[in-house]
Amino acid sequence: MKDQNISRRRFIGSTALAAAGMALASKSVFAVGSLFQSKPNSVINGVQIGVITYSFRSMPSTLQDLMQYCLQCNINAIELMGDAAEIFAGRPQRNSGEESATYFKRVADWRGSVSMDKFKELRKLYNDAGITIYAWKPNALGAKNTDAEIDYAFNAGKALGVTHVTVELPADDAQTKRLGDIAAKHKIYVGYHAHLQATPTLWDTALSQSKYNAINLDIGHYTAGTSSSPIPFIEKNHARIMSMHLKDRKYHDGPNMPWGEGDTPIAEALQLIKKNKYKFPATIEFEYNIPAGSDAIKEVIKCREFAVKALS
Repeated sequence: MKDQNISRRRFIGSTALAAAGMALASKSVFAVGSLFQSKPNSVINGVQIGVITYSFRSMPSTLQDLMQYCLQCNINAIELMGDAAEIFAGRPQRNSGEESATYFKRVADWRGSVSMDKFKELRKLYNDAGITIYAWKPNALGAKNTDAEIDYAFNAGKALGVTHVTVELPADDAQTKRLGDIAAKHKIYVGYHAHLQATPTLWDTALSQSKYNAINLDIGHYTAGTSSSPIPFIEKNHARIMSMHLKDRKYHDGPNMPWGEGDTPIAEALQLIKKNKYKFPATIEFEYNIPAGSDAIKEVIKCREFAVKALS
């Protein structure tokens, strides 16, 4: 990896300039559709750069809003958080004063009976704009969710066209076995996400339980939790990684940082994907504090341009 060991900090100046240009372009180009191109493209030298829609949590988050943000950022592939999709599909609203258990039961009943037509409509809406949904993260894969809700999560994923659903890695091995068995029935993968509990062996049990249990690796959390580089883990487990979150954090549970200012080897990880032609997408997850005068769109554009520099 020595020949790929590029200093992250050298990207900052050029990235800021590129991002400023992209930010100006975003209002006039991507919003109307086509000074440069009619559809977004974030495949960079063979590496699919995507974004998780959580990155735009500080902004209005209807499906139409999220699609527009992707167009402004020139990103053509996403991991979709569950709420916007479910609201679009008609998920019941919580009534004033309604008990949590009552509301959760109504949502579970809705999930068990809802048509997939609105999810198919959602997929077409995004695909027509040039955006692929490769993963989605529904809040329906927990130990307290019914089998019908979990079936719903996979069926909706199929309707959206994803290769995998994502979920926080359960502490209970019985739950990863349960999800792996249901995933095998649907032939859609489960990508398990981890935070500071990440270790080189954290996913081993889940991976052994089902070939449809897989990894949704967050290299920022891995770096902060292990105080070490995720590169060896990626090299060892690349065949079981479905998608990889990109963020920059400091060692020893350090904070989220603007890309290039933390300890996470983002550039090296992207170069590894490029060199070895790994097929999984690399997902921008914007999570550091928004600088004064900026917003989530401008910061995601900066992250995308960092990736462009790393892969050039």
